[in-house]
Amino acid sequence: MKNPITTLNAALLCATLLSATAVQAQQPALQKAGDVQYVCGGIGIDESTAMRAAMKDYPLSLLFATKTGDYLAKIQVVIESEKGTEVAQFQAQGPVCLLRLDSGRYTVKASADGGKAVSQSVEVAPAGTPGKTLDYRF
Repeated sequence: MKNPITTLNAALLCATLLSATAVQAQQPALQKAGDVQYVCGGIGIDESTAMRAAMKDYPLSLLFATKTGDYLAKIQVVIESEKGTEVAQFQAQGPVCLLRLDSGRYTVKASADGGKAVSQSVEVAPAGTPGKTLDYRF
């Protein structure tokens, strides 16, 4: 006779692994703009969970929402170096963007629906250190 506790533990382990794999699979594909690699998404609970779980693996995260907290997509993003040189430009297709870029100081400009751009400055730390998050409210 099988041990019911061992069988239950094995079933829980399989469910956990399947759930983690499903969440990982929900993250959109990595893209590139200039020297910046990025992934934007977070639409739907599975994709949102996957994006938030992956934040720790990226030096910079961007969050886009209305002032009342509703998430936004299709946000125009421009990233400039400390010297004012454009490093990347892209349209965020979801409320969460995860970026891989070199350490240094940047200005990140975001605009919704062709409105005025909101600028924030950020110091991106070297790889292996905790990432930063910029929160944009329109």
